[in-house]
Amino acid sequence: MSKETKNIMIVGVGGQGSLLASKILGSLLLSEGYDVKVSEVHGMSQRGGSVVTYVRYGEHVYSPIIDEGEADCIVSFELMEAARWLKYLKKDGQIVTNTQQIDPMSVVLGAEEYPENLVEKMKEQGVKVDALDCLSLAEKAGNIKAVNVVLLGRLSHYFDLPEESWIKALESNVPAKLLDINKKAFQYGKEA
Repeated sequence: MSKETKNIMIVGVGGQGSLLASKILGSLLLSEGYDVKVSEVHGMSQRGGSVVTYVRYGEHVYSPIIDEGEADCIVSFELMEAARWLKYLKKDGQIVTNTQQIDPMSVVLGAEEYPENLVEKMKEQGVKVDALDCLSLAEKAGNIKAVNVVLLGRLSHYFDLPEESWIKALESNVPAKLLDINKKAFQYGKEA
């Protein structure tokens, strides 16, 4: 186990399942013997606003908060949210993002336009971006709400942890009636 504290930000829009994703990730890391701190910052989550969760883990973690330039990884449920929180990513950090675009209220009202080519723009800045159409994979698994678990499957590439541990974390945090769908969603994200 690495003694160095690692920082993961999970960002998205209210209702996408980012809080469950952080709970599953926290459970996984605890089961692997890490000290884990999770902090949820809801914002206007019930109105489709930005939702941010910090997951910090290591040998000893004293604070759940991640400051600008400290995130080893940003897991984003929505493309513009990945770009919005970019300043929190470390210089050599990794973004794992869903390519789904959800119009914020300013775009819905016609005051602004949704930015184009966000993945390319982030890559032009030297950012490592792993972008995946998680919505289609969740739909293929049987439930569009499984986007969060598709993202976790993709995120698993950046961890040296056994797949069985990820599955056990799913089993202890997902309702039994949705477990098969979520296991499929995890595999689709992992294998994409």
